[in-house]
Amino acid sequence: MISSSDIFNGKILIVDDQEANVLLLDRMLRSAGYVSITSTMDSLKVFELHLKNRYDLILLDLQMPNMDGFQVMENLKKIEMDGYLPILVITAQPDHKLRALKAGAKDFISKPFDLAEVLVRVHNMLEVRLLHLETKNLYNQVMSEKKVTERLLLNVLPHSITERLKKRPEIMADNNFTEVIADRFEEVTVLFADIVEFTKFSEGVSAEILVHLLNDIFTRFDSIADNRGLEKIKTIGDSYMAAAGVPVPVMDHAIRTAHMALDIIEAMDCFNKESPYKLNVRIGMASGAVVAGVIGKRKFLYDLWGDVVNTASRMESHGVAGRIQLTDTTRQKLNELFILEERGTIDVKGKGEMHTWFLNSRNK
Repeated sequence: MISSSDIFNGKILIVDDQEANVLLLDRMLRSAGYVSITSTMDSLKVFELHLKNRYDLILLDLQMPNMDGFQVMENLKKIEMDGYLPILVITAQPDHKLRALKAGAKDFISKPFDLAEVLVRVHNMLEVRLLHLETKNLYNQVMSEKKVTERLLLNVLPHSITERLKKRPEIMADNNFTEVIADRFEEVTVLFADIVEFTKFSEGVSAEILVHLLNDIFTRFDSIADNRGLEKIKTIGDSYMAAAGVPVPVMDHAIRTAHMALDIIEAMDCFNKESPYKLNVRIGMASGAVVAGVIGKRKFLYDLWGDVVNTASRMESHGVAGRIQLTDTTRQKLNELFILEERGTIDVKGKGEMHTWFLNSRNK
């Protein structure tokens, strides 16, 4: 809300090559209560003065030597990025008024000066200018908050899901999601990576160290997921879940996931070389159909459901430290790029006997 105080504190510049006019306008405005008034009789200085002080209102005489008012306005347009010229032109020639308005001026006062006209037009111009600035600031604030919201969404939701939500502003009006977002994907590979015996390890270190280590490790995993084209789904304690083929289907989902799994093994080797704490990881992979969607209304999460999710988790939990175990279905989707080792049939909790494989390395 613009107050009278805001208006009377507005920054005003008087530009006229006649000293008598400058003194008269200055006296009129100060007598009315305006306190921030400067002046110049050199039109060549207007650009520099406005660039430095950003006046809320410029009273500009059109007929001046060296550079007339129209040329001054053309120069000022170069630094008014939003196109708004806070110009109140001064002229004694009626035919100049329309031309001045077309050139960007917002209003005019006539010579000889009429006190009431000057004060009314100055007050109105300052009120409009300050409202314009306030609206611009509010717009910038809204846009800034929107960018923050979008960054937060991108941190918790896949980009394509965020774009879908942005197209439905009524859903996001109060961050209360009332519409179900759910999709079925027939071809997906899911990866689980779990730090071996991390619960036992956590009993011997401080909370700060524990969080720092997990952040370091999972940040490395995040980078791998980005590089390999997988979607990080979530972390649960010391377990990391990612998938290829969601929310955008891809043909090579198993190959991407195999590369990520091998990259994780290499990343843990690097971590152990750099850290005084030596940790190991166990990885499981499975391929198949899933349902994916956003759950929650305020603290929301993009998650996956389906037998393949449970199977990938079992491949990890029934695996071997430092190795990557995968189902026969996933193995069939991998090509000669990889070297695999047959583990054979194992008894998997909730699944029964399953034929599984170890992913050992890339085929050089």
